[in-house]
Amino acid sequence: MDKMAGLKEILALDPKNSFARYGIAMELTNRGETTAALKEFDILLAGDPDYTAGYFMAAQTLVKAGRTAEAIERLKGGIGCAARSGNNHALSEMQGMLEELDR
Repeated sequence: MDKMAGLKEILALDPKNSFARYGIAMELTNRGETTAALKEFDILLAGDPDYTAGYFMAAQTLVKAGRTAEAIERLKGGIGCAARSGNNHALSEMQGMLEELDR
């Protein structure tokens, strides 16, 4: 069974499994399926707004797609999430990326 099939199986058993949803989004990103990946990130963050990594990776995916303004908005949401959860490493990474994009 490939990674995507395994993640989809987990999601079929538990549709709210954020780890599996994030994994699917990342697999799609790695395959270059940007639209599908961004849809998965949107579903992930709508269902689990505290999944900090989702914001950062969605922003990176948006940047690769040339959608900088959307990436900036996603980073702002992620920065708020990281601050609320005390995830200083993610906070620092997203602030750094935001500074680079917002020049």
